[in-house]
Amino acid sequence: MTEERPNTNARKGEGPQTENSEGGYPRTEVTGVVLAGGRALRMGGVDKGLVQIGDRPMIWHVLQRLRPQVGQVVVNANRSLDAYAEFGLPIVADRTDEFLGPLSGIAAGMSAATTEFVLAVPCDTPLMPKQLASRLYEACRQGAEIAVAHDGEVYQPLFVMLRRKLLPSLETFLDGGGRKVMHWYTQHSMSSVDFADRKEDFVNVNQADQIADLLQRVASDDGTMP
Repeated sequence: MTEERPNTNARKGEGPQTENSEGGYPRTEVTGVVLAGGRALRMGGVDKGLVQIGDRPMIWHVLQRLRPQVGQVVVNANRSLDAYAEFGLPIVADRTDEFLGPLSGIAAGMSAATTEFVLAVPCDTPLMPKQLASRLYEACRQGAEIAVAHDGEVYQPLFVMLRRKLLPSLETFLDGGGRKVMHWYTQHSMSSVDFADRKEDFVNVNQADQIADLLQRVASDDGTMP
């Protein structure tokens, strides 16, 4: 069943442009945040970003897709900090150790960022679209404060580009007990970005028995075994 979308048409406006923009997308103005701070209860508590896909941890595959799309990357993690630090990226933890959910991870990433825009992605989706950032940015360029991917059937709320200036609002929402991602998004100028043509790129790993199938897809998509 197709999820009904709210009326979230973005206001028209102009976003920043830079000399090194490619196709109008200012890559250096975007910080990527990999959300790896959850408890991974459906994976038996094993840190999802470190689950092996082939001979590489899952987050390695995510970074292969994310790094070319952004100017810098940080990892939101609350466990296995030494393991994540081996990737040579800044590690940012949630403000509390209460595992408040993905919005808390997004807030941590926004706090660490210095760019105008932040692109958040989960750590368990190694086939994420290669044009994710540029397509979400286009909605922000048109005036949206938050641009969220929609796969043609449902929202993919953890694939999101946000303006960093929204951090105080997000922290207030969290401090007030708010946890629902879309509830906070819709308090702002939010745009839904259609990725129906890349729906299969949003497949994620929630159970160990999905890994073999995902390995085949990663190998097929990249042309080589990982």
